[in-house]
Amino acid sequence: MLDLAVERTFFARGARLIAGVDEVGRGPWAGPVIAAAVLVGPETPALAGVRDSKQLTRRRREQLAAVIVSTLPYALGAASTREIDRLNVRRATALAMRRALGRLPFAADVVLVDGLPVPELGIAHEALVGGDARSFAIACASIVAKTVRDRLMRLLAARYPVYGWERNSGYGTPGHRAALEEAGPSPHHRRSFGPVRQLSLF
Repeated sequence: MLDLAVERTFFARGARLIAGVDEVGRGPWAGPVIAAAVLVGPETPALAGVRDSKQLTRRRREQLAAVIVSTLPYALGAASTREIDRLNVRRATALAMRRALGRLPFAADVVLVDGLPVPELGIAHEALVGGDARSFAIACASIVAKTVRDRLMRLLAARYPVYGWERNSGYGTPGHRAALEEAGPSPHHRRSFGPVRQLSLF
């Protein structure tokens, strides 16, 4: 379980509100990028069980996501498949993150981002390598973003069942590759991605 040790270093410097932001969906062959931003303050309680979303089961992620969104201010942002193809995935990811931050109910004094700096974000931020395993706010954002994107991909799977998105969330699994070879791309496939481009007939 993560406490707010990282955030407290910024509170000690005078920050009042900190936004943790993270994205899910940079690597898949299909579906949008989803970003979440979560606000924490000096009085925010550490929520039991919050940790890097990759260390959690789907059921536990969904349970924690429900607690997070009912306890902390948060917002979502997305970049569509078309935006990913038009902008490239890095710039589209920054767009999704910027949208999430822009929808928060209050402006943050500090923005914490998982990984390396994101110049395309266009907003001053602190980048933390391994941030989803170090920062409570980033971990909360990661849990919410992954839960939302996985649910979306399950909904899309009901409309396009051949690709198995309810299992692979749009990632390039062998089953997804075989379905793409047989059925071609859906409207939600990223045509700028090499594997989709190579396996698709346009």
